[in-house]
Amino acid sequence: MSWPDWERRLTDPSPLSPLMTPIIAVDGPAASGKGTLARKLAAQFDFAYLDTGALYRAVALSVIETGGQVDKEPDAVAAARRFDMAQLSDAAFAARLRTAETGRAASVVAAMPDVRAAIIVAQRHFAETPPAGKAGAVLDGRDIGTNICPDAAAKLFITARTTIRAERRWQELQLDDASLSFETVLRDIEERDARDAGRAAAPMRQAQDADLLDTSDLSIEEAFAAALALVDKKINL
Repeated sequence: MSWPDWERRLTDPSPLSPLMTPIIAVDGPAASGKGTLARKLAAQFDFAYLDTGALYRAVALSVIETGGQVDKEPDAVAAARRFDMAQLSDAAFAARLRTAETGRAASVVAAMPDVRAAIIVAQRHFAETPPAGKAGAVLDGRDIGTNICPDAAAKLFITARTTIRAERRWQELQLDDASLSFETVLRDIEERDARDAGRAAAPMRQAQDADLLDTSDLSIEEAFAAALALVDKKINL
């Protein structure tokens, strides 16, 4: 591909096609287990891994730390346009991404079309040219199979019952804040689900050709075995 074509591809909002590298798209709501499964799939196939939710968390955190307001689109768009993927390699920065406050803020900025337009370039660049010379890529998020990489070789939509997901997230967040109540986390999960599914820009939904995997009653090992079996049918290496 010539440089002009490549430059156009990076800035073109249309989906990638045809894919030059095998891609596994893993979508689903918060705390469904999609991140754990995506990381394990990346390790299994020796593919590069990208948690796309971390990009929106990074945008939200940048807004907060620079004194902006996450519900003000100009503040969020400015943060998205100055986003640098290298930020995710900073351990201290990455730790701040996992707070409940950042998670709530990320869901707000992710609903803004211009924020998504700014971040989509980074996601598609990662998908088409995986770092470290990897042969393929695994991306997890809310709209990977429907919007970012609609021609992905394999697509999974990971879900679980709302109360199960809230319990998982509560256990995780309590490590940093023992005062956090389960009811607060459950309400936050329900509100995020509503925002993610109801936003006008790339709403969260299962792609028509994605395999559905409910992890509610599965251990991590069982969920991974099920996910791997589904992906193995699509990825031939």
